[in-house]
Amino acid sequence: MIGRIQRPVDFERVLARQSRSRSTHFALHHLSASPAPSTWVAAQLRTAPAELSTGDAQPAHSSVEQTLPNPPDGCWLGMVVPKRHAKRSVTRALLKRQIRAAFAEAIGMPPGLWVVRLRLPFDRQKFPSAASDALRQAARAELAQLLDRALKPKAAA
Repeated sequence: MIGRIQRPVDFERVLARQSRSRSTHFALHHLSASPAPSTWVAAQLRTAPAELSTGDAQPAHSSVEQTLPNPPDGCWLGMVVPKRHAKRSVTRALLKRQIRAAFAEAIGMPPGLWVVRLRLPFDRQKFPSAASDALRQAARAELAQLLDRALKPKAAA
């Protein structure tokens, strides 16, 4: 089963890395890590140590590297489908369903955090309907290619 990335901090961690593969409309990012625990999110939001009236300073939180668990044991999926590339909510929902379906069918996914990002809009001249079968098939085919390229072992240079 594939979990969902929900915290903005996890999206930021994955999107900070270079994309693993790209297609015409999509980019795929991967980070071999587990989602951040809630204590890590709270530590990242703290801007400065609080000063107490008694003069005792609060204990500092440990660094991120120390709080992260060992290698990930599952896959988590995040999707970025911005309104500027898919104006209609029907289209955004269709693309998200296709992304989830493509990941569900993918075999041999390495564990970690995965984010699929819509880079460019689909041409409205080719796909005038917001949720047509043609758009569904085109998105599914492109996502299948994207995942195949990402999962292929890198050729030795």
